[in-house]
Amino acid sequence: MKKQHKEITVRVILTILVVLCCVRQFMNGAFENVFTCILCLLLFCIPNFISKRFSIQLPVFLQVVIMIFIFSAEILGEVNAYYVRIPIWDTMLHTANGFLMAAIGFSLVDIFNRSERFLVKLSPVFVAIVAFCFSMTIGVLWEFFEFGMDMLFHTDMQKDFFVSAIHSVALNPEGHNVPVHMQIQSLLVNGEDWMAAYGGYLDIGLIDTMKDLFVNFIGAVAFSIIGYIYIKYRGHRQSVAAKLIPTVIRADDDTVDRFGNVLSESPEAHIIAEDKQEQ
Repeated sequence: MKKQHKEITVRVILTILVVLCCVRQFMNGAFENVFTCILCLLLFCIPNFISKRFSIQLPVFLQVVIMIFIFSAEILGEVNAYYVRIPIWDTMLHTANGFLMAAIGFSLVDIFNRSERFLVKLSPVFVAIVAFCFSMTIGVLWEFFEFGMDMLFHTDMQKDFFVSAIHSVALNPEGHNVPVHMQIQSLLVNGEDWMAAYGGYLDIGLIDTMKDLFVNFIGAVAFSIIGYIYIKYRGHRQSVAAKLIPTVIRADDDTVDRFGNVLSESPEAHIIAEDKQEQ
């Protein structure tokens, strides 16, 4: 009950902050940011929607982490420009995204794996691999989205980097597959000396995309290892994964706990369980 109270407290505080931010952006005429705030409020409703729609009990810790992540990405990152003000903000969020997506992928497979209707039982290693692949797939799809937004709507979701050197086989005078390393000494763009002003030429999104995928990889690997240990020693020890794994709410009011044990207040369920053990 105390944990549920904490989730409600965090939700209320973040909702108030988003509403205040929305009002402020509306007063300043920043209607794109107003839309972002409204989108953020809608995203806050996703955990409850999933819980009710699919009869899945999301851990309080997972719900809090998801809401904080959404707030950090949309309100702090986009509206308050933390992506620009704090250089590592984007890196931190992509790392956290890799970790969270691996947790979600792991949960989906683990729920099926523990279901009595699922005939094939997967090994802990395979579940961890699926969780890793799920996280990386979401990361790639997000980079596709960023690229599409930049191309179609001329945004700058794929943040650019200034580069002072070129390493390319295209510069090889003999056409061999041997890269030529060239340090940029001067660069004029529309009459402006970019070397003096910025220190190099502008890389359009490639470095940012690969960096995002790399830190997503780190987050995915981290949770996949934690998830593997969680399944391997389920019920014997607590782990971070236990706070991120949803439980399935059954139609007969039985609930599968984080260790795969069935909890029930129904006396009939206990009698059935005892009969199965005697058989």
